[in-house]
Amino acid sequence: MDGDFRTHFVREPAGHRANAALVLNADYRPLSYYPLSLWSWQDAVKAALLDRVTIVAEYDEVARSPSIEIRIPSVVVLKEYVRPQKRVAFTRFNLFLRDGFRCQYCGSKGELTFDHVIPRASGGRTTWENVVAACAPCNLKKGAKPLARSGLRLRRPPKRPSAEELRNFGRRFPPNHLHESWLDFLYWDAELEA
Repeated sequence: MDGDFRTHFVREPAGHRANAALVLNADYRPLSYYPLSLWSWQDAVKAALLDRVTIVAEYDEVARSPSIEIRIPSVVVLKEYVRPQKRVAFTRFNLFLRDGFRCQYCGSKGELTFDHVIPRASGGRTTWENVVAACAPCNLKKGAKPLARSGLRLRRPPKRPSAEELRNFGRRFPPNHLHESWLDFLYWDAELEA
């Protein structure tokens, strides 16, 4: 038997690895938009067999065991409502999401870092209200200077986002791949058909 064929077969069992399932809360809204709430097909099948989810859309592919055959779920709905978090964690990712993955001084996209509006050397704290996403050139230009002396201006003042605001920010950034069966359950900023 050819070694490459065997390696390929072992690495890609039945091709089911790519069939992620969109996970919706009991109110039919995604648990999160960014990152999009997805489960592996294995986790979706397991949850369905344990009666924890309702399958609302399926792929054409089938998962088989000696005693069960089930079409792989593409959209599942939790049977019990999961209360969304009220508190938003102060993380680099959430900060970039709040700022739209853009430098808050020049508006550029790309390699981002973060900047203290009131420099830490001047008593500035690491809080939602004092930290913004910044590109390296703007961060270097501002350095430890106060904003007024740096020659830079903020595009908008930083503030602590609510959990709902952060979810809405996430809706502006759809992932690269959206399966067609997910589209009726996602509300991206897209034009609706008439």
